[in-house]
Amino acid sequence: MTQDILFNVDGAIATITLNRPQKLNAVTPEMADAIVAAVDECNDSDSIRCVILTGAGERSFCAGSDIKELETYKTPWQFRNRPDYCDAFRALLKPTICAVNGYALGGGLETAMSCDIRIASDNAQFAAPEIKLGWIGGGGMAAHLMHSIGASNAALMLMTGDPITAEKALAWGLISEVVPQAELLARARAIADAIAARAPIAAETAKANLKAAVSMPLDKAIEYERDLQTICFATADAAEGRAAFKEKRQPVFNRR
Repeated sequence: MTQDILFNVDGAIATITLNRPQKLNAVTPEMADAIVAAVDECNDSDSIRCVILTGAGERSFCAGSDIKELETYKTPWQFRNRPDYCDAFRALLKPTICAVNGYALGGGLETAMSCDIRIASDNAQFAAPEIKLGWIGGGGMAAHLMHSIGASNAALMLMTGDPITAEKALAWGLISEVVPQAELLARARAIADAIAARAPIAAETAKANLKAAVSMPLDKAIEYERDLQTICFATADAAEGRAAFKEKRQPVFNRR
């Protein structure tokens, strides 16, 4: 794995760090391959229950794809079919928390929106600046922004390319919390610890349910939710939860 991607597992929490701060953590094709490998490892592990994504340094979470590297693709079609780091994060089965420190630009914003929960430092800025260079985002930018902040706000970001502050991102619903930069990773870890303490099958099922709710009609989404609930209800962890409730103790969940 390239040194530009750091992968660390501490207990039930995996942390993926974009580690190219001198280039604002802009992603190269080599880094994209490493991200795919890290995601595969998380998905294959029964012990990892939550994943934190962040960027090294204080200036930037991720400035998107390294623009200079885009010239290495011989054709637009080859560029179209490249391994995409946003697709990789969307393929994560485990709950994901994005800790945005500084800039989240272009593909960096798409990467953040590919995670389940987003928190940001007070110096964070978010932008879809591709239009300033003559193109638009291709990693889910418009779809994610529409669902997160609504059509008018999404249009404002997409059509101007101008950044918004962490405070505005919070007001618009793009992120869940704003914290001082020095406290960002500790807060992400606290959220991850809370998720990791829950029944892992239920946590992954909740993630699958949220993804389905975005794309399904309401009646089908509710029907699917009920099916997922039934699956969870049949697990050993659910039995442990019911027993713990009766015995007035904290449940101890294991992947079953």
